[in-house]
Amino acid sequence: MYLKVLPYDLTVCKTADTAALDLTREFYFIAKTDEELSLVCQTADTPACTTAREDGWRGFRIEGTLDFSLVGILSKLSGILAENQIGLFAVSTYNTDYILVKKEDLEKALAALGERGYHII
Repeated sequence: MYLKVLPYDLTVCKTADTAALDLTREFYFIAKTDEELSLVCQTADTPACTTAREDGWRGFRIEGTLDFSLVGILSKLSGILAENQIGLFAVSTYNTDYILVKKEDLEKALAALGERGYHII
């Protein structure tokens, strides 16, 4: 399985409004529930209207489109990271999954995953 490292810093935040978002930008993930409106974006694209934010994330994605019948992909990846004391923030889209780790843990995470047979690109 191939994991592609995203070449930018990411921010995880909460916002009260999506009107200020420039959805032409490369990476936005928006999640709305009855309790919150969350956003994951490139740190440079974080809107001023955040109500809470945490900077310092980096990410990688599972390359290709994942079939919905596939089971355990995130579980395996998160298990390897947990064994190495690396926390994560996962984001799933229709096509694939993204895993975010704190910037200072990125190299350690990639090394641990590489040792377990994942190809890092």
